[in-house]
Amino acid sequence: MSTTSLKLPDELKARVSASAERRGVSMHAFMVDAIKTATESSEMRASFLAEADASHMQARRTGLAYDAEDVHAWLRDRMAGKQLPPPKPRPWRD
Repeated sequence: MSTTSLKLPDELKARVSASAERRGVSMHAFMVDAIKTATESSEMRASFLAEADASHMQARRTGLAYDAEDVHAWLRDRMAGKQLPPPKPRPWRD
């Protein structure tokens, strides 16, 4: 494990200290968790954007896409416990 120095403005350090105390953890543990959470969030967003871009390129390449109303109805049915097949993509135009 490597060591990293982190300089914090006094006001932020006080807030971190108070938050860590409320959680019952050290400032170090609090900051490690905050950095881990921010990193995971950033990675998830990057993955989501990459998947969205790939989906968009596939829709442009094939001319097929999912109708939002069909997807929303399918999701509502799934939330209601119904086991229906997912909607099928349809032709669309730019």
